[in-house]
Amino acid sequence: MKLHDSNYRGFASDNYAGAHPEILAAIGEANGGHQIAYGEDVYTAELTRVMKTHFGEQAETFPVFNGTGANVTALTSTMPRWGAVISTSTAHIHTDEGGAPERISGLKLLTVDTPDGKLSPELIDRQAWGWGDEHRAQPFAVSITQTTELGTLYSVADIRAIADHAHARGMTLHMDGARISNAAAALGVPLREFTTDAGVDILSFGGTKNGMLYGEAIVVLDPAKSDGLLYLRKLNMQLASKMRFVSAQLLALLENDLYLTSAGHANAMATRLRSALEGEIAAGTISGLRFSQATQANAVFAVLDNDAADRIREKFRFYDWDRAAGEVRWMCSYDTTEADIDGFVAAITDELSR
Repeated sequence: MKLHDSNYRGFASDNYAGAHPEILAAIGEANGGHQIAYGEDVYTAELTRVMKTHFGEQAETFPVFNGTGANVTALTSTMPRWGAVISTSTAHIHTDEGGAPERISGLKLLTVDTPDGKLSPELIDRQAWGWGDEHRAQPFAVSITQTTELGTLYSVADIRAIADHAHARGMTLHMDGARISNAAAALGVPLREFTTDAGVDILSFGGTKNGMLYGEAIVVLDPAKSDGLLYLRKLNMQLASKMRFVSAQLLALLENDLYLTSAGHANAMATRLRSALEGEIAAGTISGLRFSQATQANAVFAVLDNDAADRIREKFRFYDWDRAAGEVRWMCSYDTTEADIDGFVAAITDELSR
């Protein structure tokens, strides 16, 4: 029984998109018969091998259910209970995980305000202090998001500079890669180049935002910087009994570069959306719209009147990012079509040309 219009697509979140047909096919192929539970199946073994081809022979892979679970469990494995994590104030671990890092793991988040969602060595130093002070949670890790929550992108050089800075201060570098595929497509370099080779120690590898039904993976890039994941994954309720179905999806995403083609398409649709609206602004067709962040992957951040945004939202769903400032976020997905973009641009133009 179908309960929704499968031709409707909005711009609220890449989580809204359904599963990619190749991902669904992979789940079907992994079904049938019996496989050993809790990760001793052949699909998880193959995933471990494939991840090594992308991140290096030292890489250890732990499939999990979701991004929050990946982030919290990964960070927990890098520090004692008195540890703290430095992140941006817009980081998902701070704004959108219900306090899970602090409630589940007991670690402290030390946040830094940034204009573009990106950390830098100088910004990290606003919180990287107080080691040996018993009155302060100890800064033991830095967490960056690639791409960021504001749709911006760390270059390989950016990440290397942060890694060197963090390591020189004895801190571990974690990457929240919920949209790592979009970053890889935008940078045009192999995954390893901006993770392992750039000095990232532990990675949350995202799949759900890029066509998976569910599931992510923790990838330990430097095993010396992480401990106890074999036990923490279960402790944090992230150990799937039928893990083959998570691993099979990740395999389908990685093999034949599906992760790149899907993410690259989403990025291209965001570029098309922004370019079309910039054309309307330049032509004087519309007014009252400006862009608040660079469009470097699959997100477009814009500012417009709240009432106008609400009227456009009657046709295409999207989220306010900062309603007080009139800032909205438009997300493109692997299944966004050119026709979707053209229809959305027409709706925005119709509203803002009044």
